[in-house]
Amino acid sequence: MNTANLQLEGLLVAVAELTRLLVRKGLVEEAEVEWALDRAETSLRSDHRRMGQLRESNADAVTFPVRFLSAALRNTGDTPLSFSELACHVGQSKPARVPQPPHPAS
Repeated sequence: MNTANLQLEGLLVAVAELTRLLVRKGLVEEAEVEWALDRAETSLRSDHRRMGQLRESNADAVTFPVRFLSAALRNTGDTPLSFSELACHVGQSKPARVPQPPHPAS
């Protein structure tokens, strides 16, 4: 599967959560945005059937957009970090993958 497609999948989940939160609140605080991003990542990672079908690198690709947005949010400097700097940070801080039991074929 194309890694870019997996990244878009994660991004869509993150944007959907952020959009829903923005609509409900009108304006949001940083903590609320982080909460929405945490919720999106938890949702992606808790889809054991989907994650169990993916190689580890592809599972990481699904959650990459959410983690990238979270890393960008934590950047408190005056100068925004570049994509490659944030991507490097995301790669260095990725959580360990919990092995999932195999699922029977549907």
